[in-house]
Amino acid sequence: MCNLYNVTTSREAVLQFTKAFRDKAGWNEPSLDVYPGYQAPVVRVGEDGQREIARLTWGMPSPPAFVKNYDPGVTNIRNVSSPHWRRWLGPPSRCVVPFTSFAEPDPASKVLGGRIPNAWFARNEDRPLMFFAGFWTPWKGVRKVRDGEREYELFGFLTTSPNEVVSPIHQKAMPAILTTPEEVDLWLTAPWEEAKLLQRPLPGNMLVIVEPPAKPTEQIEEPPLL
Repeated sequence: MCNLYNVTTSREAVLQFTKAFRDKAGWNEPSLDVYPGYQAPVVRVGEDGQREIARLTWGMPSPPAFVKNYDPGVTNIRNVSSPHWRRWLGPPSRCVVPFTSFAEPDPASKVLGGRIPNAWFARNEDRPLMFFAGFWTPWKGVRKVRDGEREYELFGFLTTSPNEVVSPIHQKAMPAILTTPEEVDLWLTAPWEEAKLLQRPLPGNMLVIVEPPAKPTEQIEEPPLL
């Protein structure tokens, strides 16, 4: 399950690729590591029908049966036939999430006494811009007990079966990835019967293992406590 990704690109590149009209996120980080619970840029269709970059919190609402006194959220969504997820399958609740590399835990590379390292994946060594097929929703609730109930805009993204590059490291799933403006258009506008075809693994020749992304010295290294 992907619980860490990196965005090393510019807002201009995202605006151009997605044909977005405006940036409401105020996003200008040259390199951003995104963990569950972090805010990150996504592209969605705004209330006026124009595409926009917005800054949302990673983690969609959990099914009620799994929620106690707080809800840390669901980062990755696979079972789209579940009644819990059906309400967000239409174009108004879809978004695309820009990234340039993503991580999966790599237990086989763990050194005795150390932490489980991550394996990082990108389109190629140059790490061009790609997008996760995502969903978003407004939500009111408790993400962290100490913060109490608050209003949020949340996002998560679709996963699928892993391809031959990811499966030796993570056998269960990989993100559903969009690599062209045409796929972005399809995801943001098409009826679900068409859009659901994008829930498929990226071909193995379109993904490679790369080194971890370089981080600015002020970058936060650890995910937040939920």
